[in-house]
Amino acid sequence: MRVALLALRLMCLAWFWPVTQLNSSHFPNKRRHKELYVGENTKQKHGGRVDLKMKKLDSTKSLLIKSEQLLRIEDHDFAMRPGFGGSAIPVGIDVQVESIDSISEVNMDFTMTLYLRHYWQDDRLAFPSSSNKSRTFDSRLVKKIWVPDVFFVHSKRSFIHDTTMENIMLRVYPDGNILYSVRITVTALCSMDFSSFPLDTQNCSLELESYAYNENDLMLYWKNGNDSLRTDEIVLSQFFIEDFQPSFGLAFYSSTGWYNRLYINFILRRHIFFFMLQTYFPTMLMVMLSWVSFWIDRRAVPARVSLGITTVLTMSTIITGVSASMPQVSYVKAVDIYLWASFLFVFLTVIEYAAVNYFTTVEEMKKLKRAKLPSSYNATTQAMVYDGCFHDNEIDLTSFADAASTPNTERNTQSRNSTVSGPTEGTRLRRRHPLKQNLSFIMSNSYMIDSYSRVLFPLAYLLFNIIYWSLYA
Repeated sequence: MRVALLALRLMCLAWFWPVTQLNSSHFPNKRRHKELYVGENTKQKHGGRVDLKMKKLDSTKSLLIKSEQLLRIEDHDFAMRPGFGGSAIPVGIDVQVESIDSISEVNMDFTMTLYLRHYWQDDRLAFPSSSNKSRTFDSRLVKKIWVPDVFFVHSKRSFIHDTTMENIMLRVYPDGNILYSVRITVTALCSMDFSSFPLDTQNCSLELESYAYNENDLMLYWKNGNDSLRTDEIVLSQFFIEDFQPSFGLAFYSSTGWYNRLYINFILRRHIFFFMLQTYFPTMLMVMLSWVSFWIDRRAVPARVSLGITTVLTMSTIITGVSASMPQVSYVKAVDIYLWASFLFVFLTVIEYAAVNYFTTVEEMKKLKRAKLPSSYNATTQAMVYDGCFHDNEIDLTSFADAASTPNTERNTQSRNSTVSGPTEGTRLRRRHPLKQNLSFIMSNSYMIDSYSRVLFPLAYLLFNIIYWSLYA
């Protein structure tokens, strides 16, 4: 009996053994998952760091519909614009200017950092949503859909910020409306007019336009009119920002047609105080320093010459420094007029002393010659009547009797012995012009040139400054 029961047990074991192996081969991880789940829960109860229940609430699991599947990206050709073949797609633009980083007069450009936002509707990206909430994506999805190809006209270089990721944001609404925002730094051309530099005001603009789509395919417009352009508080070192203003226009290209173009216009007024300290005040001081030579004795040649040369060289240095920081334009700037006029005043002080020194030398040479003449000769015997005429019969020539050996000696002696009651008949009158008289007087009194220069030079420079600042300021 016992042998029969043992044989029956062996038969049952042999029968159920393949079934057990088959179940273990089909569900090898079932018990393992259960143990893992129990083990992790045990860790949670004992202060563990992994909570699988929290993982079950993660909405990014592949059990839900992926973004590409939700937006049906694979079902459409996003190389074509929305509504291809129909009317132009409207694309709204708004801009927030973060900063104006630099303005270069030499390169005639400016660098601006801004947030550029695009608004349009693409029905191909509409998706069902019970909560009517939008979905936000980064640059990875942007490369898979159609976006407007807006570029900056007259830009020299530009880039999208990529720290720590590319500064691109894409927001898709259930009805297919799209917001595409990007943070860009762009360096663009600004045609500047330096006729009034540094008392100038510059008008610059940043221009936006679609590169491939003309007005028949894409219509650019400001999203909120004049409120589409917003700025943070911008402070520049050399300029006041007087105005920011958006505007709209059309651009024509002979080969491709008309394109919508948006303008960001801003007016810059230059700070004058920097140039007053660096250019105008030093120039004024050099001009006034050159006037010191008028109070130095005319015989102190080394002092006056060295002072004149020093001021001329200093003015040359100032002009060179200003020119090096400016573009090489073909017209005259306001600062050029002031610097070169001041240089002329300094240069004239050197010329003034050259004239004084020359006239002084001539005067001293004349005195030396007079010292060699006979003592009986006196130049003051030349008389001049009130009508400004010299008369031959009023000149005493007795001192030169030995030198005079002409046949008219007797006639001259009679004329000398006669009483002078007025011009006799046949007497030749020599009339001198007032200008020649003044020049002769100044040459014989060269010290008076310095006296006149002390007054004329400051008055002339003051008059020049009044005219200059009234015209340009």
